[in-house]
Amino acid sequence: MGERPVHRRLAARVIVLAADEVLLMGDTDPGVPGSRFWQAPGGGVEDDESVRAAAARELKEETGLVLDEELLEGPVAVRRLLRGYSDRILVQDETFFRLHTPRFEPVAAGLTERERSRHVASRWVNLDALPENTWPREMAALARWEGPDPVDLGGVEESTVPIADGELEV
Repeated sequence: MGERPVHRRLAARVIVLAADEVLLMGDTDPGVPGSRFWQAPGGGVEDDESVRAAAARELKEETGLVLDEELLEGPVAVRRLLRGYSDRILVQDETFFRLHTPRFEPVAAGLTERERSRHVASRWVNLDALPENTWPREMAALARWEGPDPVDLGGVEESTVPIADGELEV
């Protein structure tokens, strides 16, 4: 494998809850056939927006749910994510929010072409029956967050293609 470019960004994610279920987005790494991981909706923060505004925008793009950003609880958690894909490495400082809502059918109409190539499913899952490859692994605990301060999850690697020593410059 050749050298993978490293992308760094701020990101926001939303843990969307309907009763005892959480909405998960199923993604894949097109360069790793059969790969699948589940995560909360979210993505990068644009230059002109707050992290909370980005969370609301990403929720709309990935699920079709439109809401006032003030309805987002938290921040619930923060972490630095290192994710190795087959074609790149992502270094992402993530902030998680939480939303309680009635169950709805997600519509991923606002995805970019790249996101569409990686997004394979959206589904509601019981918090007590999360798939093994749900990221972050603390999803159920974060869904039950009681505040007031965000949980610091530290730095974590969640990769389809692990990051080798020396791939990230210090």
